Amino acid sequence: MTERGTSDSGEDGASTPSETLTKTRARTASASAKKRSRGKEEGHVSQALRTVYQRAIDEDIPSEMLDLLKKLD
Repeated sequence: MTERGTSDSGEDGASTPSETLTKTRARTASASAKKRSRGKEEGHVSQALRTVYQRAIDEDIPSEMLDLLKKLD
């Protein structure tokens, strides 16, 4: 037993510090890849939102709506 209450062989299957380091690096690389992928997805979503917004801005205001607005004045 070590000070932390685990066996010397390691309960996570890594028996040496270098094996633990290798696993940690693999997890870090995986997390970095997920962040890059998420960034691409967010970029895609933000571009889609910009496109929809621009189309809404470019639409003409219906004449019925303009008539109603004139009546309010």
